[in-house]
Amino acid sequence: MVFSLFANMDALSIWTQGCSPEYPFRTGMNRTMNHHFHIPKEIEFLLQKIESSDRKAYIVGGALRDFIMGRKNCNDFDVATDASPQEIISLFPHVIPTGIKHGTVTVLLGNFQVEVTTFRIEKGYSDGRHPDSVSFVSDIEDDLSRRDFTMNAMAYNHAAGQIIDPFNGQDDIRNRCIRCVGDPAQRFGEDGLRPMRAVRFAAQLGFQMEPATLAAIPACLASFAAVSRERVRDEFEKLLMGEWALEGLRLLESTGLLEAIIPEMMPCRNCSQKGTHVFDVMDHSFHAVAAAPFQVNLRWAALLHDIGKPASMATGPDGIPTFYNHEKISAQLAGQILRRLKLSNDDIRDIVHLIEEHMFHYTEEWSDAAVRRFIARVGTENIDDLFDLRMADSAAIQDLMPDQRNLEQLRLRIDRLIANDGAFGLKDLAVNGNDLLSIGVPKGPLMGKVLDALLETVLDDPEQNNRQTLMNIAHNFMLRLGIETSSGS
Repeated sequence: MVFSLFANMDALSIWTQGCSPEYPFRTGMNRTMNHHFHIPKEIEFLLQKIESSDRKAYIVGGALRDFIMGRKNCNDFDVATDASPQEIISLFPHVIPTGIKHGTVTVLLGNFQVEVTTFRIEKGYSDGRHPDSVSFVSDIEDDLSRRDFTMNAMAYNHAAGQIIDPFNGQDDIRNRCIRCVGDPAQRFGEDGLRPMRAVRFAAQLGFQMEPATLAAIPACLASFAAVSRERVRDEFEKLLMGEWALEGLRLLESTGLLEAIIPEMMPCRNCSQKGTHVFDVMDHSFHAVAAAPFQVNLRWAALLHDIGKPASMATGPDGIPTFYNHEKISAQLAGQILRRLKLSNDDIRDIVHLIEEHMFHYTEEWSDAAVRRFIARVGTENIDDLFDLRMADSAAIQDLMPDQRNLEQLRLRIDRLIANDGAFGLKDLAVNGNDLLSIGVPKGPLMGKVLDALLETVLDDPEQNNRQTLMNIAHNFMLRLGIETSSGS
């Protein structure tokens, strides 16, 4: 689990330290430095193939940034070239014209899908997302000047073993600083997703935002609002999975991006929980994300598990707030939010289910039948995730490792019952719908009620889970309703 060292520090002060406003922004420098960049043989083949046709080819993007940071196993390779898309298509047998209008094709080589883009400059961004026009150019520095952040505005010349770094991206990487290329307001106005990308990089890399870059984000929210929800979702999920997700979430809130994405979360700020809680609902939710395992649905559930607390808040007789049934309201709101952000139906179902079930209160007095019903309600496939969510929720009360003994005891009982009993859902019953149909139970809601009654019987007493016994119980159930069936034999 991850616990923040910055629990009581303001997000803006955290994320601008180390990126001094006085840090000189230098442009027009073609700084080259010798490096030994070990690249896969497929990428080397691609570069050499382009260069053999008397064209230039440079590695750009995430792999180069990761190399400068000292990260190993860089696999996110993009290539910039002065060759046209048509020339690239003629050089390689497997090419997808993914963005040929803007000079980008995807070359398939072994396990790699490499985006190859012709050097270009862009003009006009009337939709706040895509350039109105693209002009191909011959100089790599012109191409780098259109990129978002200095750490992404570098190129590696494999033939010469040199890094082209006209905007001092290496210095900013060493200083752990996110800085726009040129005027931040202009960069963010060109592409409304860039503010979100800046915060996402902070959450992934643990970098600070250069003050002018950070200050430009709130004024660009109109451009951000035009970005498709799918693109926002993808960036948000990368942020949630970042090692510094807690700080990234604080940045989202302080810049106004969080309100633009999930306005339903804003009442969580200053919604005090008192009691043993040291955080309001907003910070508690942020800390729960940071404490959750690196699994995206779990982190969504951690973020949204208490979003219904403000709406359910009441004051108890002792003056401490109560939040009865907040998990139901939270689950409903989470479903609305996740559908708006275009998550898959399966992911929405799983996240909402975890939120609905996160408020279970286990005690030693639970009977085995009660534990079986808990397993049946939660689903054996969801037990681990629910326990992880519960641990993250507990850790976020005071930002401390919670006492796990109660959950460990429940876990032992669950494991024992699953090993010995094995009937926790309709699919585990010794009879099915066809069996019931054979004795005259009609398909539809009535059959569903009979099957539910049989499952309740088995959860109370697993030894009842045999065909003859269950068929007799079904027959008697129908008789009590005044409906004649054939015998259960």
